[in-house]
Amino acid sequence: MNTFLRRLLVPASVALLCAAAISAQTRAAQSADALSATADVPEQHEWPVQHRWHHEWHDGDDHALVSVGHDSHLLAGQRVRSVVAVLGSAISEGEAEDVVSVLGNTRVTGSVGDGVVSVFGNTYIDSTVGGDVAAVVGDIVLGPHADIGGDVVALGGTLQRDPSAIVHGDVQNVFSSRFGIDWLRPWVRHCLFYGRPLALVPGIGWAWGVALSFLALYVFLALLFSSSISRCVLTFESKPGHSIVAALLTVLLTPILLTLLCVTVIGIAAVPFVVVGIFCAGLFGKAVMLAWIGRRCMGSPAVGALTRPALAVLIGGVVVLALFLVPVLGFVLYKLLGLLGLGVVVYTLLRTVRLQRASNGAEPGVPGPAAAPSAPSAPSAANETAAAATLAAATTANTVPTAAVAIKPTVTAALPRAGFWVRMAALLLDALLVGILIDLLHHLFNLELLVLAVYGAAMWRLRGSTIGGIVFDLQVVRQDGREIDWATAIVRALACFLSLAAAGLGFIWIAFDDGKQAWHDKIAGTVVVRVPKGVSLV
Repeated sequence: MNTFLRRLLVPASVALLCAAAISAQTRAAQSADALSATADVPEQHEWPVQHRWHHEWHDGDDHALVSVGHDSHLLAGQRVRSVVAVLGSAISEGEAEDVVSVLGNTRVTGSVGDGVVSVFGNTYIDSTVGGDVAAVVGDIVLGPHADIGGDVVALGGTLQRDPSAIVHGDVQNVFSSRFGIDWLRPWVRHCLFYGRPLALVPGIGWAWGVALSFLALYVFLALLFSSSISRCVLTFESKPGHSIVAALLTVLLTPILLTLLCVTVIGIAAVPFVVVGIFCAGLFGKAVMLAWIGRRCMGSPAVGALTRPALAVLIGGVVVLALFLVPVLGFVLYKLLGLLGLGVVVYTLLRTVRLQRASNGAEPGVPGPAAAPSAPSAPSAANETAAAATLAAATTANTVPTAAVAIKPTVTAALPRAGFWVRMAALLLDALLVGILIDLLHHLFNLELLVLAVYGAAMWRLRGSTIGGIVFDLQVVRQDGREIDWATAIVRALACFLSLAAAGLGFIWIAFDDGKQAWHDKIAGTVVVRVPKGVSLV
């Protein structure tokens, strides 16, 4: 197999280079000899495309038959050096040295002196081949008259061999599969060849199914996150330049961030979270851009809330699907919507965090950094005096009254809610600690998520926070003011699996929810708050 790569790559490279050279020429520059040479070769099974290239390169008495966009057919009694077809089938009934097809089938019934290669296509041979036979993501069928002088390799396909077929070399079937790619060829021919995602032609119903499925997903996201969709749309309309800059910076800095996390070794655990977060942000961003397009089509005012984001996403999706049919513009629009959507979501998150930090000083119950102490009002002073007397009496009797027990959760629930990034940082720290512990206990390695859930439930019940939460001054409290019991802690821990299973959407919900709650918070009826500095959670 030393010459296998040469036989595979050289003819394919020649075909692609020749296709590029011919497409750059005008019809007026084509010579009469080339036109007469191509006229001798009949065309069969032509693909319905607007531009087809067909040319022959002469080298002494031998020449190569190369076709791009339709089949290359060598008739019986003819002799060429190579038969190459790109986006078409290579059919050889005469004599050739090499037969190669890319995104097409290969059929050889005449003698071949060297090798036969098919890339993303099936191969049928019922003649003598002096070299190797290879099919990359395609099936190989050897007829009764097949005589292969070299090896036979089927990568990602099946091998069917007639009992009379002769193979002098090795037979290798790597990653045998029957999935085939016949369904992909119409899309390559009618969509990829024109630079568009969709087309109104038979054979690409699966592509329309994928597109409509994603549109349904975007509408579903708009139903779940209606206020967040509206907020992101308004951000794009008010700050389009900032959104574009955020998109470019995200694309440029993401590889650097992933590289730094991998270099630090300990940060490798955060890589999946970063990748999933960016993927979900891009998915949500496309829904935002569809809502913006639909908003424009609906004639909504430039300023104001988007009252029907799901309907706007549906209308915008229909418009975008229609634009996907336009050659070149379809792929450009597809990439542009993804880039702008990612930038809008990232910039909206940054604005939300910044506004939240700016308003933390004005939260009730949390004095600003420059606020001067003021004298308590009469009712407040009376309440504090009564509470102090109750606690003193309870201390004397070595008991704690029920009213005093309920004071801490009630007061804590009024503290400012913890945001997305600080909670993710605490979760990452907890995951690292659990990972280190499990690394020491190799037999529990496959139970990492379960151990993390048990750890979280126990810490929430006993201390109201995990170690990561204690470091970042976070505490889990119930919305009804009662203490965290074992039932609540266990339900919250199990619900975390649901938040994680949905591509992490349950955790990303924190960034857009008005109450800063994740899915597991809503299921367990809890919130995560930030306690003042100096308050011990231990």
